[in-house]
Amino acid sequence: MVSMPHGGRLVNRVVDHRRREDLLGEARELLQIRIGHESTVDAKNIAHGVYSPLEGFMNEAEYRSVVDRMRLPNDLPWTMPVLLDVARDEAKILKVGDDVSLNTSGNEPVAMMHIEDIYEYDREEYARKVFKTNDTLHPGVAALFQLREQLIGGRIELIGDTYDVYQRYTLHPAETRILFGTKGWKSIVGFQTRNAPHIGHEFLQKMALHIMDGVFINPVIGKKKRGDFKDEAIVAAYEALIDNYYPKDTVLMGVLHYEMKYAGPREAILHAIMRKNFGCTHFIVGRDHAGVGNFYGPYEAQEIFREFPDLGVAPLFFREFFRCRKCGGVVNEKTCPHSEGERLRFSGTKLRDIIVKGLKPPPEIMRPEVTEAILRFRSPFME
Repeated sequence: MVSMPHGGRLVNRVVDHRRREDLLGEARELLQIRIGHESTVDAKNIAHGVYSPLEGFMNEAEYRSVVDRMRLPNDLPWTMPVLLDVARDEAKILKVGDDVSLNTSGNEPVAMMHIEDIYEYDREEYARKVFKTNDTLHPGVAALFQLREQLIGGRIELIGDTYDVYQRYTLHPAETRILFGTKGWKSIVGFQTRNAPHIGHEFLQKMALHIMDGVFINPVIGKKKRGDFKDEAIVAAYEALIDNYYPKDTVLMGVLHYEMKYAGPREAILHAIMRKNFGCTHFIVGRDHAGVGNFYGPYEAQEIFREFPDLGVAPLFFREFFRCRKCGGVVNEKTCPHSEGERLRFSGTKLRDIIVKGLKPPPEIMRPEVTEAILRFRSPFME
């Protein structure tokens, strides 16, 4: 059966239609706080249960516990802070107990928040403990240092929604849990991706399908680093792969609105928790999961799972896959005895270089239908 939500209960902080109209009227009379796109996405993920058991942005006790111990104050595993930052001048006019309206940059109400905490934080300490570096060449650290000086924490209620170009693939945890049950899936493996699929990705997913009822492909939609595939290219590429190379009712694709932090091992745990909330019983953790550059070891994101035997979702660890000319297929270092000269690596960098030139990757690296889907876009990569 599908996994229990993290903490035992799927959070729902979305108001019903009738109450929404009343709260929208109230929101216009409240102090309005403008929030950025990332905080808007976080508010929606809180409200729809993707971040269960969180019911709002973290207070200071939760923040400190997560940064220091990688657990919430009740000892439940949680590795990444979910924060709402405000400018120091703005914080001066706020007080604990206030109700405020959280608005988009266009001043549209997104959520109402009851302020439970107003506090300061040390960005250098945050970077050192969460990202394991203060180097602003790390995109997550660079984004952290752009946050405002103070934080506010408290429960939210979602009262507004923003336009979603990927509405067809935006599935909330309450919906995926029903879909998994309808399909009769009892074992579901979640697959996190921010890339268009090459043969190695496909092979990994199908390896998991040998022992699982279904695979939930959950591409990240949102801000990414330069050189990553754009959202539209990822979705189109997976549509092509699923339509042409997967048996019916073995795979479900739903996008995850989320901005990558590239926090390596810590973020791998959060990725697993989110898929647990969607209903997945297992989660694939590959090489350098959620990593960037050389900031983390190639299998550090797998090793951290030893610290969380109580996570409630089972990780599936895979080594790097490659094509061996001598073996005649896709293998990894545990199954292939041959030298590096016989191995064809599925390198994202090399794939990007080929596609940027308008060329087609060889079919032993990427399915032709996937290549065609990507090449329909003049510029499929983040700039």
